[in-house]
Amino acid sequence: MANKSLGRGLSALFGEENLDPAIPPTSAEPVRPKNGFRNIPLRRIEPNRAQPRRSFDENALQELENSIRTHGVLAPITVRQGDNGYYQIVAGERRWRAARRAGLDTIPAMVIDADEQTMMELALIENLQREDLNPMEEAEGYRALIDQFGMKQETVAERVGRSRSAVANSLRLLSLDENIRRMVAEGTLSSGHARAVLAVQDTEKRLAAAKTMTETGMSVRQAEAYVKKLNKPETEETEGTEQKAQLREFQPDYYAELQRKLEGTMGRRVRIDHKKNKGKITLEYYGDDDLERLVEALAGVIL
Repeated sequence: MANKSLGRGLSALFGEENLDPAIPPTSAEPVRPKNGFRNIPLRRIEPNRAQPRRSFDENALQELENSIRTHGVLAPITVRQGDNGYYQIVAGERRWRAARRAGLDTIPAMVIDADEQTMMELALIENLQREDLNPMEEAEGYRALIDQFGMKQETVAERVGRSRSAVANSLRLLSLDENIRRMVAEGTLSSGHARAVLAVQDTEKRLAAAKTMTETGMSVRQAEAYVKKLNKPETEETEGTEQKAQLREFQPDYYAELQRKLEGTMGRRVRIDHKKNKGKITLEYYGDDDLERLVEALAGVIL
């Protein structure tokens, strides 16, 4: 049975008795089987096939490589020893990749005992704590724990230190079609907006709804209201008109924003009446003295 302290982080697994004096990076001493901290040849380490993280930002990886060239690897990775004589990464694949690119021969590592389930849990926890996963990778990580190890949502939530509702909401994203899932993974559609898309009853309208949310800059609350209107029964005659009205409602009000800006600058009520190609601005004044100040201010701007 895996340790129930996993949700508190990787440090819960490391006791003082596991500490092992570091081997100098240039040492030819073979890797010892005892668990603990040590330097391990990069050639004897392989990535975790169950790693929930699928994408690695190239710019961030380049920055880490540059830092490692200058300062070395400051935080050890976590590995377990496999049956094939190699070590599998539990946490720290990005550091391992950058160290290889920087030309290092060895990397500091903590060797731990971990079965397949524990390794997957730790990999997921480490990425969640660092906020390195996009919402789709997080959801797929939860699904893997459920499918491969028969865990229930409550158990997954307990193991990774999340609420049950957070895990359930994350898993719901997996029911989106591929195009919308890609938008979520790329960050163009937030998980909150994606859950609003899931509420669109006509599945064929979901992609169009998702694109509308991103193009108009809707907040999540606005997206939820937009979906409610989409779900209302529409007659064929009013469908086009209704959709245009919905979009207008959620478009940013440019003139209202200008009006608020003028009011804040001038310290008086301002009204902008805009029509197709013309409009007017109404300024309030408060007494003859205030009118004189307003006229002087406007004259100064014009001159």
